[in-house]
Amino acid sequence: MNVNGAFFSRLKWILKISGVFILLMTIYRLFFFYVYCTPEVPLSGTSLWMGFRFDLRVVAVLALSLFILSSIPFLNPFQTKSARKFWIPLLTIVFMVFLIAYVSDFYHYDYLNHRLSASVLIFLEDAMISAQMMWETYPVIPVLIGLIVLLFLWVKLMRYWLTPKNLSYAVTPKKTRIIISVLYVLVCGMFIFGKLGQYPLRWSDAYAIGNEFKANVTLNPFQSFFSTMKFRHSGFDAKKVREYYPMLAAYLNVSDPSVEKLNFERSYTYNENVKPNIVLVICESFAAPKSTMFGNMLNPTPYFDSLSKQGAFFTRCFTPSFGTARGVWSTVTGVPDVNRPKTASRNPLAVDQKTIINDFEGYEKFYFLGGSTTWANIRGVLANNIEGIQIIEQDHFKSGQEDVWGISDKNLFLESNQILSKVKKPFFAIIQTANNHRPYTIPDEDLNEFKKEEHPKDTLKKYLFKGNDEFNAFRYMDFAIQKYMEAAAKEAYFENTIFVFIGDHGLRGAAPYWFPKSFSKYDFQSEHVPLLFYSPKFVKPETNSGVCSQLDVLPSIAHLAKQNHRNTSLGMNLFSEVPKERYAFIADPDKNSIAVVGNEYYWERSSAGVEAFASVLNDDPIPQTAYADSVKNYMKKIAEAFQETSRYLLLNNKKVRRIN
Repeated sequence: MNVNGAFFSRLKWILKISGVFILLMTIYRLFFFYVYCTPEVPLSGTSLWMGFRFDLRVVAVLALSLFILSSIPFLNPFQTKSARKFWIPLLTIVFMVFLIAYVSDFYHYDYLNHRLSASVLIFLEDAMISAQMMWETYPVIPVLIGLIVLLFLWVKLMRYWLTPKNLSYAVTPKKTRIIISVLYVLVCGMFIFGKLGQYPLRWSDAYAIGNEFKANVTLNPFQSFFSTMKFRHSGFDAKKVREYYPMLAAYLNVSDPSVEKLNFERSYTYNENVKPNIVLVICESFAAPKSTMFGNMLNPTPYFDSLSKQGAFFTRCFTPSFGTARGVWSTVTGVPDVNRPKTASRNPLAVDQKTIINDFEGYEKFYFLGGSTTWANIRGVLANNIEGIQIIEQDHFKSGQEDVWGISDKNLFLESNQILSKVKKPFFAIIQTANNHRPYTIPDEDLNEFKKEEHPKDTLKKYLFKGNDEFNAFRYMDFAIQKYMEAAAKEAYFENTIFVFIGDHGLRGAAPYWFPKSFSKYDFQSEHVPLLFYSPKFVKPETNSGVCSQLDVLPSIAHLAKQNHRNTSLGMNLFSEVPKERYAFIADPDKNSIAVVGNEYYWERSSAGVEAFASVLNDDPIPQTAYADSVKNYMKKIAEAFQETSRYLLLNNKKVRRIN
């Protein structure tokens, strides 16, 4: 038999197999919808289309695999009889895995109200109990009979397609085979990538629909399962959570503590109805030691320095982790991102989160980003958890792209301002900057007004900058903030708006000489960021040196806005009239350490279990006193409490509270 024969017949065979899988996936999606839908959620064309794209990704992987394997002469069913004997049982196994996955997905959703995920593997640890529960709960026998019938029909179909009378051995020219093969691989690759753009189609895109059930209809169980494989060990030690609960509940002032319910809710009611606008700016890499406000003599942030004197400025704010995605997560949810190794935003099991932003009823909600929120699956976190949020990203702006991070920060601010100036209702807007990041782009259009500065390398190094590009990018962030505030001041919304600025994280490297050595030795200056609340109408100017956290941003905003809210996070109101020493929890993902910063001391436990205890006020040795020992012990316990409780809340601080 000619080894080059039957090229197109082999392609048709692969496409027919792929078509059967696509058809069955589509039928299942419709069946899933009609079984689990509620009257208020109609069938969505958007869900069906995106679901088809998810299915196409999975089928494209199968189609590409079949093509590559069957290209091997002795595995080509159109060339050898032994190959046909190989493919029929192999494809039967593939189909059986497909059926088991979809049946498991259907009943997994019925049991947990969540599509199939790698967490299902936990049931294997108690296989006998799980099997008995399934037997007593679900129609196991009818389901097994149905699976056997479908497998029988599948085997018959595979044999029919590969019977000699249905095989064609037409010879295809080599050049044609090469061209078609290349096109086939490219098309499969395009379907696997899933969409045109910088990022592939991800599970989080389903949640951009804005309705959790529609998102569940959209998802494919294979993608959901493999997307959660790296998070299958995500969880918490329930015993430790309950052990630390009384301590943490007292620290957070929980009004109705319950070890059984693990209640962290604090409700706040205000008689006033002021409804100010909120603009929360999350600034990329806004490292405190590199800023003018903290004594940097190169004066890179002169405008923000002047602005900080007109608002409530917190000089000792720390982020719970290092990294932009973790910073955005902690700010929006009030729960530290202690997920390992990937960020919580990438964990499909943690996509459902309570946020105080939803308590701002009657507000229009916006998220502005110069690039794409597909990055780190942030879109899924925002769209699924913030009711009615309008995500305005790169494709929505008129300004052209400057670099990999999208449009410039200045244009991001100015175009955001134009949109907000036209909003008729109160609004809650988050603006996330990006220019203070490699490749440190300064737009050509701004070079006449923004004058670059040059300094010798030794001077830059002394004040924490690796080069002039980084230094000028840091200055450009200040320039962009100034341009925004000057433009906003001309708009009607300005007077009735609370502006909040915070860094998403700090930067690695030694802290300057005017900071205590502990900042550099233990590298927690990389989580040290400025925090400013600015509003001539609502915020009194003050400089506060008490320790605080990114977690405290939303509770504090809600208080300033006199907005009734329920706080179930680990953050607290920084403007409380009750004086309280706060501790900033840090879980550094790179060091794999946990730590807390207090007003006097820093405590840390490294990945090797080595504990450190140092002063954050000076370089003096810590005195061996009962007071110091008691503080150390408390900080150790509060750090462990934050760590284990954060792991719990990542999976249990849902929009609709569920306690297991």
